[in-house]
Amino acid sequence: MGVKKENDNFFERVYEVAKLIPYGRVTSYGAIAKSLGAARSARMVGWAMNACGGREDVPAHRVVNRKGILSGKHHFQGTNLMQQLLESEGVEVIDNQIIDFEKLFWDPMKELE
Repeated sequence: MGVKKENDNFFERVYEVAKLIPYGRVTSYGAIAKSLGAARSARMVGWAMNACGGREDVPAHRVVNRKGILSGKHHFQGTNLMQQLLESEGVEVIDNQIIDFEKLFWDPMKELE
């Protein structure tokens, strides 16, 4: 039971960072983990994004892998919902990869100083 509560707290901290990602920008699982002082916990950030299950206050579609690939897209309802949400914000996606990823990348370590 203690571990679940610890995870819930970590997940909520992940969501707080994710809520700050600006419209039309993206970040990575690892960048969120690093900003929370848990640099080796990118996979746990991914679990948190998967667990947020449609919470409208958490823009999970703006969190991708370190190469700009929509690695979590299968956790969204519909075939291309993650891509559609990003494209609705002006983010170009080709073959599940964000175009101009470096330009669109939002680094919470720099942005939240």
